[in-house]
Order: sequence, then structure tokens, then C-alpha cells
Amino acid sequence: MKLNTQTYPFVRRLPLLGANLGAASVFLGSAASAGQILSIGDMSSSYNRNIWWMSIAVIVMAIVIFIGVSYALFYTVNKFREDKHTAEPDQFHGNNRLEQLLIGVPVIIVTIITILAARTMAIVNPTPTDALHVNVTGAQFWWAFEYPGSPLQGTTGTVTNGNELVIPAGRQIAITVTAKDVIHAFWAPNLGGQRDAIPGSKKTFQIDTDRPGVYQGNCSLLCGASHANMRFKVVALPKAQYDTFIAAAQSYKAPAPTTASERNGYNIFMQGKASAGAAPCSSCHRVQGTPAAGAVGPDMSFFGSRNTLGAGIWEGKEREAHIQPWIKHCAAVKPGCEMPPYLSLSAQDLGDLEAYILSLKLPDAAAYWGKVPVR
Repeated sequence: MKLNTQTYPFVRRLPLLGANLGAASVFLGSAASAGQILSIGDMSSSYNRNIWWMSIAVIVMAIVIFIGVSYALFYTVNKFREDKHTAEPDQFHGNNRLEQLLIGVPVIIVTIITILAARTMAIVNPTPTDALHVNVTGAQFWWAFEYPGSPLQGTTGTVTNGNELVIPAGRQIAITVTAKDVIHAFWAPNLGGQRDAIPGSKKTFQIDTDRPGVYQGNCSLLCGASHANMRFKVVALPKAQYDTFIAAAQSYKAPAPTTASERNGYNIFMQGKASAGAAPCSSCHRVQGTPAAGAVGPDMSFFGSRNTLGAGIWEGKEREAHIQPWIKHCAAVKPGCEMPPYLSLSAQDLGDLEAYILSLKLPDAAAYWGKVPVR
């Protein structure tokens, strides 16, 4: 199928993205989307602050070494240049003091850097006892976020969300990462370091920020055709707003369809449409308070409250404009997407399905978009 590069301009840039993957995955000081800057120098994160001060010490030592070595080089070249010394130089076996200095100084430098690195690792690596735990699972090409300490009321499940991680500002977040298929890497540069998400392995590390806002995250390890499109958002809320969100998410039950369009969309979502060869969405997606309990794709419980689509490719109004093309044939707009196409669904059915999933919203008090600035 030929892709419309006017409608989906990122497609024609894929070869360029692949060729520049190493540089593109860093994103330091560059805008990820309108108004968003990714930087490992964001001092609102305690992780970044500790790494920064360790780096400053190392950089200062490097500058001192550079100046010292440069001075010694130019001094020696000038003092012993040929036009000043025509006689044969003295012959000697070596300079013991100089040799000791050349051995001792590097040993001291390496020891200092080792101590600084060990001290910083001892600060940033241990998981605080009061940290909020979140399980993160990477898959081609999206992210699942689960809150194991937040059980759903009346069930054995826990709160989950897809591609949008909601956290409280001012608190350490213990991220436990793994993957479903291939190796991915979780990284939100403004909030902390990165960790590989490896199938069959679980690794825990910390992120945090003192400043409420919306932050960009990315997969930073080549994982397939849509690696560059495997993004996520981190929404850091003030504690009171986060508590409201998590309480609403725990008690959330999908609202019953209220219009004929939503009812038809609900039926297609739950049962599919055999006459059009459309499989039920519920076999892959979960919606709290309904029979839909799929775990293959992102949780759709709060889809109407989200601001992104396609793991962060489209935001805001662009997201709404791409919902139906996404449902109809997601692989045409995001290479490597594994959701089956719904090419035989009528325009009416696509609209009804869109109407239903957009009705899946948290209460206004618990909606997390628009309450904090984009960082």
C-alpha cells in the first residue's frame, strides 16, 4: 500500500531517521514536540542533579589536566627547541622523579573519579522505602504502565494506562522495566537515567521531578521499524491532583453508551463485526468495568482522557484527526504496528467506534491533561 506522505509526513523522513538514529535518540536540547525540551541538565530531578555535580567535578579536573598538559608541552617545545641548543644533549638513563609523577598523578585522578562515581551510584541507585512503584512494559511499539500499589476496587486487578505515565511531583518513582518482545529502552531525560527493557528480566531504577509538568519520553534503543515513533508522556501532577487521579482510576467503571452511535461502537468493540470480518477489539484491549480484558494492546480504560495516539505520534487535535485512519489500518500510518486492519468497516462503523472509545473518560476532576504546563 502506498503511503500518503502529505497526510503522514513522518513517513517520508523514516530513512533519514534511521540513518541518524544515534543522534536522534539522544534529543539533548532539542524540541520533541511543540514547547517540549529534552535535557539531562533539568535540575528539577534529583537524579539529574547528582549526575550533574559529579560531571562538573570531572569536567573541572579535565580542564585542569588539559591546561597543565598544554602548558608543559608548549614550555618544553619552546625551552628545548633546536635553534637554542646546537650542542649534543646530555645522555642519561631517565628521570625517576618525573616517572613517579607521571604514574602517581593519573592514579590519583582515577581514584578521585572512582570515588565520585561510587558515591553518586550509592545515592541514585537504592530504591527509597517511600517510592511509588510503577511497572513498565515495552512492546513493539508502545508502553504499558501499571501501578501495583493501586488495586482496582472490587477486583484483583490494578490501575494501568497506555503510553501516558502519571506520577506525583516531589516523590521518587521506582520504575521496574521489562519487555514483551525485543529489547527496548525507557528514557525520560528530564526525569532521570535510562534503562534497557529486556524480555524476561526486570530492572528497577528511580525517576523524579520537583516540578509539575508534562515531559517527553522515548525508547532509546533501536527496536524495529517504528523505534522513532515509540514515545510516551510523563505527566507530573501536584500530590493532591495525583491522589484524585489515582482514586478515580481505582474506582473507574466505563460509562454505559448513551447514544445509538456509542452503542454500535460498543458492540463492535466487544463483539467485532463478522459481516465485515472485523475481530473484537476486546480480545486485545482492556476497559475497566466491561467484559473487555485483553492484554495484548494498550489499556483503553481512559482513552477519552488521553491527549496522544500511536504512542505519542499525534497529540491534541492531530490525535482526533487520526483516530479513524488508525483504526482502519494502523500499519499504514505507523510502520510495524501489529493491530489488525479494519478495512471493511464502513465509515459509519468507524465513526461509531471512535465515538465509543472517546466516551471512555475519567471524571473532570481526575483528568490530568491541561492541569500542568508542558515542559
